[in-house]
Amino acid sequence: MIVIEGTVRIPPENLEAARPVMEQMIRASRAEPGCIDYAYAVDVLDPSLIRVTERWESRAALTAHFSAAHMATWRSFFPQLGITDRSLRLYEAAPEPI
Repeated sequence: MIVIEGTVRIPPENLEAARPVMEQMIRASRAEPGCIDYAYAVDVLDPSLIRVTERWESRAALTAHFSAAHMATWRSFFPQLGITDRSLRLYEAAPEPI
């Protein structure tokens, strides 16, 4: 399993405008083959910080995700929404219930 963990920043005043764009991208990502989970969450203590969590079945599924049309649309909104400080990390993991 591939795990992506990271953050992006959105000015708090742009958060409401960003929500429908994020929702569209997240719904499309969750529908992709190989997507186990895909989520964005606003940090409770820092409303400009969006926490990103993704889980994919394989690197191939993740590679296809990066090339998806909805991802290009999402990235095209970065300048107008003021999205900055994108920081994502990839981990390989074995699922283990705890």
